[in-house]
Amino acid sequence: MSVTRNAGATAAQAKNSRWLELLTRAGFIGYGIVHLLFGWLALQIAFGNSGEEGNQNGALRTLGEQPLGKFVLVVIAIGLFAMAIWQASEALVGHQSKTGKERTFERIASVVRVIIFVWLGWTAIKVVQDASSNSSNQQQQLTEKLMASDGGRWLVGLAGLVLAAVGVGMVIYGLKKKFERNLKTGEMNPKTHKLVRRLGMAGYAARGTVFAIAGLLIVVAAVKYDPEKARGLDAALRTLRDQAYGPWLLALMALGIAAFGVYCFFQSRFRKV
Repeated sequence: MSVTRNAGATAAQAKNSRWLELLTRAGFIGYGIVHLLFGWLALQIAFGNSGEEGNQNGALRTLGEQPLGKFVLVVIAIGLFAMAIWQASEALVGHQSKTGKERTFERIASVVRVIIFVWLGWTAIKVVQDASSNSSNQQQQLTEKLMASDGGRWLVGLAGLVLAAVGVGMVIYGLKKKFERNLKTGEMNPKTHKLVRRLGMAGYAARGTVFAIAGLLIVVAAVKYDPEKARGLDAALRTLRDQAYGPWLLALMALGIAAFGVYCFFQSRFRKV
């Protein structure tokens, strides 16, 4: 019990840290930049002009190749790690305005965000060290190993279903405008509120669609024993591009992902931290 209380007290202290809040808000700016680059890569893939990965990993590598890119990556990594600490404190003692299943869901979502922010921050550091490899290839190799083991195909299929469900949930989250409850909408003027709402809806819908497609491709990989289809977001973008009217649909998704990037800039100012 004392360990739990100490962890809760530490989380509460971190939650009330002014420095952590400032770093977290800076982290949202970095997160927005990553998604703007992600959207740009998706747009290039739509019209066959990109050899880079169509995911956040590719976005970070693209940024690292620019003048002062590695310095910016270090700043982004610090912000992402701050966001991870913030969400860890939310998972432990946060979301107190909610109750029951709703609070449980939000705390689980915070745990997922911790994983995402830590992974992106660590990827940014690896890019600075010139040690970042192709994450799509890594995912394919991991899938091959899993499917070669007993019950591995079932595990891969289950992971795909979970990712697809997360994607669908993200679309619903955006279209129902549930993200607004985490924003200080009272501090926005009507025009800003309208713009932020539209950016959030478009951004979550686009990201959710790409995640759902990636999850379904992983399920297909498990069913057909074809690890090449399990290449994450990059495979989802390229699969969408290869469909009828695919380039234009993917261009629309790219604009949605970029919209989420701009939405992150507004979160830096208006997110409840």
